[in-house]
Amino acid sequence: MKTDKIITALRKAKNLSQSDLAKQIDISQVMVGKYERGDAIPSIEVAKKIADAFDVSLDYLVGEGQNASFDKKTVKRIQDIQNMDEDTQGILFNLIDTYIQNFKTKQAFS
Repeated sequence: MKTDKIITALRKAKNLSQSDLAKQIDISQVMVGKYERGDAIPSIEVAKKIADAFDVSLDYLVGEGQNASFDKKTVKRIQDIQNMDEDTQGILFNLIDTYIQNFKTKQAFS
């Protein structure tokens, strides 16, 4: 998905108007409209403000990179898990795998 579509989708998901978003990140509503139409591309600084406003990573906002499909909370959790000792990681992964398997089984029989 392109950045313009991602910004629009995130804004609508938060029930914000273009004006609301503009105020939150300290830019004009006209610029928000240009970003959403694909008429302009936000600078790195503005893109960071937009990402922060929606609590997503820059990768997610531009739809590219290793973490493009993850919001900031998911990325933070993954980073926290990577900092754990191997035994704790193993226990946590077993628990996660059990929940994933349970979810997939329910989906298969729904």
